[in-house]
Amino acid sequence: MNICIIAEKPSVARDIARIVGATSKQDGYMEGCGYVVTWAMGHLIALAMPEAYGFSAYKAEDLPIRPNPFQLVVRQVHKDKEYISDPAALKQLKVIRSCFDKTDRIIVATDAGREGELIFRYIYQHLGCRKHFDRLWISSLTDKAIREGLSNLKPGDYYDNLYHSAKARSEADWLVGINASRALSIARKGGYSLGRVQTPTLAMVCRRYIENRDFSSVPYWKLSVLTEKEGVSLKAIGSADYESEALAQTALAALRSQSQLTVETVTRKVTHTAPPLLYDLTALQKDANRRHGFSADKTLSIAQSLYEKKITTYPRTGSRYISEDVFEEVPVLLRKIGMPLSNPLNRHSVDNAKITDHHAIIPTGETPSGLSTDETTIYQMVVNRFVEAFSPNSEEERMLVQFTDGTNTFTWKAYRQISLGWKAVQKGKEVEAEKKEDSDEQVLPSLPDLTEGEVLSLVSAEIIEHKTKPKPLYTEATLLSAMENAGKEVKEDDKRKAMAECGIGTPATRANIIETLILRDYIRRDKKSIIPTEKGLAVYEIVKDKKIANAEMTGAWELALAAIEAGKIPSDKFSQGINSYVETICEELLSLSSEQKSYPVYHCPKCGQQSVGIYAKVAKCRHETCGFHVFREVCGIHLSEDNIRDLISSGRTPILKGLTSKAGKKFNARLVLGEDYTTSFEFENKKGKQRGR
Repeated sequence: MNICIIAEKPSVARDIARIVGATSKQDGYMEGCGYVVTWAMGHLIALAMPEAYGFSAYKAEDLPIRPNPFQLVVRQVHKDKEYISDPAALKQLKVIRSCFDKTDRIIVATDAGREGELIFRYIYQHLGCRKHFDRLWISSLTDKAIREGLSNLKPGDYYDNLYHSAKARSEADWLVGINASRALSIARKGGYSLGRVQTPTLAMVCRRYIENRDFSSVPYWKLSVLTEKEGVSLKAIGSADYESEALAQTALAALRSQSQLTVETVTRKVTHTAPPLLYDLTALQKDANRRHGFSADKTLSIAQSLYEKKITTYPRTGSRYISEDVFEEVPVLLRKIGMPLSNPLNRHSVDNAKITDHHAIIPTGETPSGLSTDETTIYQMVVNRFVEAFSPNSEEERMLVQFTDGTNTFTWKAYRQISLGWKAVQKGKEVEAEKKEDSDEQVLPSLPDLTEGEVLSLVSAEIIEHKTKPKPLYTEATLLSAMENAGKEVKEDDKRKAMAECGIGTPATRANIIETLILRDYIRRDKKSIIPTEKGLAVYEIVKDKKIANAEMTGAWELALAAIEAGKIPSDKFSQGINSYVETICEELLSLSSEQKSYPVYHCPKCGQQSVGIYAKVAKCRHETCGFHVFREVCGIHLSEDNIRDLISSGRTPILKGLTSKAGKKFNARLVLGEDYTTSFEFENKKGKQRGR
């Protein structure tokens, strides 16, 4: 019997071919010992575009477009202003067809996940193949894993639900993306791109940016006191917030009139901190971004490379746990990577019930060689986390003391490290980083002996000025977290509970969503931050109240797709819901054509006519001979309509915060209109007096 094995990439095919003895290299495949091993090169087959169904023109009456059935076509590439079948894909499909034809049985060795399953099934369906196939399901590409997988093949139909889930996701993305993009493009007479996951993600970025941009910081004041015990300086912070410095000064004077503080409460306890869980893809992406500035897409690419080099396990996983049988191998793996641990090993990351397709990302024990600097960085992160996860809990003694002067309460916090445990793996580096973020807690070699009712001398007291802060702009790490935890932001309790473990997108797709939004010029990287472009903000303003931007809806779909995969609901039920939803969003977006924004008209400071309109990118006089205009993008910020109205009516804006100079430095200034009707900045000095510039 001849057997055909189809992998997802040539590199994986070569590894499998070597193990089964298919060593004779041919054009697009390898053969030998009764095996033919070929590969897919990613998505060779895709869903046909609307043109294939006769919908070339953008017409409102054609929407929603709902193909039944969907057509499959060879991967398309752009050439001479049109899309054609990818010649490389056509060639490899011909090879795959011949491999299928000359063998009796097929083994599917595409990546063991939703997308890998879809890649094969679409090829199988497109070629009209009817032969029996089995599934190779492995989490690493080591020789041992491949051999064990080949001896434990599963019937192909065992993964039918996984395929149904993948197919439902693919078709839903097509239906939502095509129809929403066309509907908005028709309504607003432009070229727009919307998507099932990308638009809620854009909405999250825009909301956070606008909230941050428009935030007005409010000062407040606190008191702090310094006392001493056993040679240790104890700096305690007052619980009261003062709305004005004058009130704080009054409280400070009263405090200083006291010469002592009384210990009101003392709390001491020993705490044990469990190590962090093993990495799933999202957690790895977040840490790589936070520590090393890697994009989510870059981390995924590196993790995939490490997997193909056999030194880490499958990266596209949403689980941070391993199973009991994998746990049995952990002592051996620890010895192989040169980091043996004494028994008993920590079981914090061991849970059979919390593993879906694949367990957490862990080293395979294979010796790494020829790694790039970036690959070494990610590999070391995986290794460190692996060792941490099975190390003992750390142990600390924490102390919280409240002092009183009879009127105010002051809090002092400190801890001493009893044993580092897992924190010793990276010599406390992560701990130090965490402590820098929480400066209220002192780290001491030993804690002072304090008792309730004890009276201490007041050494000094002072006022500390604080300012309210907006939620920070998203970084790639925090955006991934927001996508992962989108369900937690849902207001309704029942829906929030249902989505507690579900975000938008999947670990495997979130990086691509971010990159797609960047590619479409909807968002951009600004140093470490992710911010919307003017184009992205414009799209957000149009769709922010529409269903297409609703993360709750998208998250609920992820739940439904997971339920299809688990065999709990049929895929056609999900499809019915999608079809209904698509009809709704088309109606919502097409209705915008009758809601075109009516821009107000203002008095022109130059020609004196009631003729200045405020548009998306510019405010300008409608009289061609006048020429008055003001661009709305100034030094990295977008002028609001109120800003423009103030400028053209009174000649100046309020203080604009967060402007960025050409040198990249932040500054605050007013924008003022000069006698020549051009704009300039007006700065405030420390005394509050203004000077022109």
